[in-house]
Order: sequence, then structure tokens, then C-alpha cells
Amino acid sequence: MTPVAALANPLATALTAAAGIEVPLICGAMYPCSNPELVAAASRAGGIGIVQPIALVYVHRLDFRAGLRGIRDLADGRPIGLNVLTEQSSRIYLDRMRRWVDIALEEGVRFFVSSLGNPRWVVERARPFGGVVYHDVTERKWGLKAKEAGVDGLIAVNGEAGGHAGAREPAALLRELIDLGLPVVCAGGVGDAAGFVRALELGYAGVQMGTRFIATTECQAHMEYKNAILKAKAADIVLTEKISGVPVAVIRTPYVDRVGTHAGWLGRRLLGHSRTKHWMRLYYSLHSIWALDRGQKRGDGYKDYFQAGRSVDAIDAIVPAGDVVRSCVAALRAARGAAAA
Repeated sequence: MTPVAALANPLATALTAAAGIEVPLICGAMYPCSNPELVAAASRAGGIGIVQPIALVYVHRLDFRAGLRGIRDLADGRPIGLNVLTEQSSRIYLDRMRRWVDIALEEGVRFFVSSLGNPRWVVERARPFGGVVYHDVTERKWGLKAKEAGVDGLIAVNGEAGGHAGAREPAALLRELIDLGLPVVCAGGVGDAAGFVRALELGYAGVQMGTRFIATTECQAHMEYKNAILKAKAADIVLTEKISGVPVAVIRTPYVDRVGTHAGWLGRRLLGHSRTKHWMRLYYSLHSIWALDRGQKRGDGYKDYFQAGRSVDAIDAIVPAGDVVRSCVAALRAARGAAAA
């Protein structure tokens, strides 16, 4: 973008054009933290909130179609997106995910973030409706596969991300992906407006934040979870295989130290075999869902694992989600206005 164009519309990127939004900022899908009010608040402020369907249905106990309609109403009709987990774990699971995608398309959702598998079927379902699919990738080989599947953009999940983290540093991961000819969104390590601006100045088409949006007033995560984010530093983030069978970034706590972060010998053996890894990942995921549900009924559902990324370093207050978006807008306008002056 030229300085003149940046001054005229400093917020415009390939992501804003593709998603039909004003601010190149995604409130990433988070299990279990993506409650309807949070998703809607991010979209209402000009970014885009991504619905996590398992959280919507099984944590927040909403009918999927009714839940989408409620979020759209809360978002004043602004665009919302849907997270599609394409993991090939079971026929029942995939059939349900495909049905959720179909319902989302019927309800007007046109932006999809796919992850953990081949996104081709999501592209094939969304494309006839004018839908757009961005796919999570952690390195170049997955970017190439996603491009072959026909996706419209890439979510570059780096080593500073929460949840299912990658291994690359943000700038290095962008260098691996930039020549694929697809817009690339930075996911990981951004917890404030300054980090948002730095990512766009690197050449990213947008930023996906997760941890920052947990520490907001709209997020229904337990206050203990939010306080853990405020207190944590980047050095406190560790990776554990005990949640889903693949590395997940969490805050180090006495519980994490006690149970360890690596799968046992049988789990490692099953995770390493092409025929059993999907079942083992499903086992870990279902066990985590069951444990969280049980914990929520006891009132302590966030004591075991606090998923978070290294962006905790930049998070020091609980604020409205809209303020997160607006602070990024102000910082980017100031930076690009100064550059064009």
C-alpha cells in the first residue's frame, strides 16, 4: 500500500476486503471462552468475532442455529465467522461439523477459519455461497497444502500463540508463507495495540488475537482465569500434550507441574501412528471437555489449565472487547498517518 492510500484508508487490507469488515482484527475462536457476547462485541466494534461451535453448543448450551442468530443480533448485523475443526477423528464428529457449516451458510455466515485438517471440503461448501476460508498453518508445508485445497488466506499460528501453538517466530513464519500468493494473518504474541501495528508493518494482512480477548469484560471466563492472564509473563507459558494430544500453550501452574506436559508412553505410541493418532486426539479432547463441564458445575472449571499465549506480557487490565479493537484502530491510524506525513 502506498503512503497516500494508507492515509486515505489506513485500515484496509486483504483481510478487511475478504471478511467485509472495517478493522483487520480477528477475535479468535477459543474453547471454552468464545461466548456469544464476546464474539458479538468484537464484530460490533469493526473487527470480526469467530464462533467456536463446540463451545456454543456444549458449553453455552445453545441450539446452533439459534445461537448464530442471537450473536448476529448482538453484533448489530455485522459479519461474524465460524471456526471449522477439520480433524478426521470420527464420522459422527465430521458429519456434525459439516452440518454446522451448512447451517452457518444458511444463516449468512461467509467467513470461515478452518484448522487441524484438510480444509478442502469447507472450501467446496463455502465457495458457491461466496464464502471465504482462511486456514490455520504453523509452517510452509501446511501452507502449501492449504493453498492446494483452495483456501483464500492463511492464519499463521506462530510459536507465541495460545491454544495450538506453532514453533516459528512471527517474522520467520511470514517469510515462509508470503510467496504463496495468499493473504497471511498473524496469530500469536499480539496482546496490545503496539503489537497489532508491528504485525501489520511486517506485512501481515491482519491479526488474530485470542488471549487478549479472554481478559475482557464480555468474556465469561472465570475471574480466576482472567487474573491468571494478568499475572502471567511470557516465560510462564508452556506447551502440554495433555489437552488434545498436540502441543497446547498454557500458563504454568502447580497443577501443570504435577501432571506433566507430555503424553504417557502409550499415548505417545498411539499419537505417533497414522491409524490411531486421530482417535487418541479425540480421546484427549473429549476428556478435556468432560473435565471442564464437571469443573464448571463445581465452580472451579478453570483451575486445571489456563490456555494462553505469550501475549500475556502485554496484558495488564480487563477492558471491554470494543476498547481492544478501538485502541488498535487508533494506533494504526497514528502510525500510518505519521508515515505518510
